[in-house]
Amino acid sequence: MGSAVVALRAPQPGTLFGSGKVEELKARIEADEVGLVLIDGPVTPVQQRNLEKEWGVKLLDRTGLILEIFADRAATREGVLQVELAALSYQRTRLVRAWTHLERQRGGLGFVGGPGETQIEADRRAIDEAITRIRRQLEKVVKTRALHRASRAKVPFPVVALVGYTNAGKSTLFNRLTGAEVLAKDMLFATLDPTMRGVTLTTGQKVILSDTVGFISDLPTQLVAAFRATLEEVLSADLIVHVRDISHTETEEQAEDVEAILHELGVTDDTPRIEVWNKIDLVPADVRPTLDTLASRRPDVQTLSAWTGEGMDDLVAAITEALDGARSETSLDLAFSEGKKHAWLHEQNVVTNERQGDAGWTIDVRWTARQRDAFERL
Repeated sequence: MGSAVVALRAPQPGTLFGSGKVEELKARIEADEVGLVLIDGPVTPVQQRNLEKEWGVKLLDRTGLILEIFADRAATREGVLQVELAALSYQRTRLVRAWTHLERQRGGLGFVGGPGETQIEADRRAIDEAITRIRRQLEKVVKTRALHRASRAKVPFPVVALVGYTNAGKSTLFNRLTGAEVLAKDMLFATLDPTMRGVTLTTGQKVILSDTVGFISDLPTQLVAAFRATLEEVLSADLIVHVRDISHTETEEQAEDVEAILHELGVTDDTPRIEVWNKIDLVPADVRPTLDTLASRRPDVQTLSAWTGEGMDDLVAAITEALDGARSETSLDLAFSEGKKHAWLHEQNVVTNERQGDAGWTIDVRWTARQRDAFERL
């Protein structure tokens, strides 16, 4: 196993690299008995076909590798469907690879194209039909998620969404906060299917916590489209907790990639945010003081280790404060006949003061917009 950085003045249309570099890499591949080559970037179908033929190995570009990982991680029916949709969209542009042994053009009177062209058209039609079928199945998933969100809106608990670069520690943090046992491993895309849990924080605040799929730089468009139904949970969140692996050498670049994808999804700056600098237990001791100083200058940043539990209390307090910041105060007049509403307000712990008169109650409340909407629907 090895790697190499290849500087390109301009990509060659047929082989990506120049002929000299192709020969040089071929000699290295044969010497090391390499069977799989990964290229961290886009490779066209023609370039992939030609390089595989020249080197005698299987070749994957960045999108192909991510799809392979996603296919290995998908656990639920929804996750499998999303990966299949992304893979089919990717394969549709690469049908040239499957039929290189067939003639693509045949000259002569009465022939428009050769059998290879006919086979590719048939394959493309089959893929289009499969894509349509999967999209219909995923539409049902979207509708189901919408119904779930609507039902959660009736239960006015705020939704806190964990987002971040892949392998940043979101699932470990989710488990630490909820006591759940969601798969949390040191590997890319351990979480593909969103997990939601109701949890009561140590402050008594009840919230719904959502663990989402990890992001990655230059996320292929096929994957953004396929996982949009999953990531829609972020759009409806009352608070977004952006989890960062602060020990990673490229943590700043990863944070920028996450923000770019959130923007692409349609998440606005109006949604409250907390930035979590996770894995501080992996930060070198000589760097830690500088890190703590930087974090202290930003009120939206919390430093912690989801693995050891260090800093968790401060995060819970910050989440509570952020959600409280979205609350408003008002006064309500309820008749004695509205006992159901009166009891509901006390169940939600939003009553700050109450006065009883001849006709009913005058109640001062401090609540979120979600709680106010739920009250109006009672």
